[in-house]
Amino acid sequence: MQETRQMADQAKRMGEGPLEQAGRMGGELQKAAEKSFEAASQSFSEANRGFQAFAAEMTDYSKRSFDDAIRTWEQLIGVRSLEKALDIQSQYAKRVYDNHIAELSKLAEMYTGMIRDASKPIQDASRQSR
Repeated sequence: MQETRQMADQAKRMGEGPLEQAGRMGGELQKAAEKSFEAASQSFSEANRGFQAFAAEMTDYSKRSFDDAIRTWEQLIGVRSLEKALDIQSQYAKRVYDNHIAELSKLAEMYTGMIRDASKPIQDASRQSR
């Protein structure tokens, strides 16, 4: 009986170490998961802000383009010669092309910035966990 008790006590002592270690590891895992969730949440917030900026920029560009088309149409309505109409149309085509290329460049910069800003929280969390 005494021997059984000693064996039980020894088994209990042997089990306490790994149990404490497992508890510490579980706490560390939980902290890492919380940091990862926070980083992902920040990343999604940054991406959301970027998409909102895209939407606002596209809306503004669409309004400007539409207004320019209306102004050009109004000019064409009052034209009395074919030469003047071709000149107005050529100027309009050049403006549309230039504005479109400028807008694409601006959107590319915005997209690059959004990706950089959205990935930063994840990169920071990854560096901290190493």
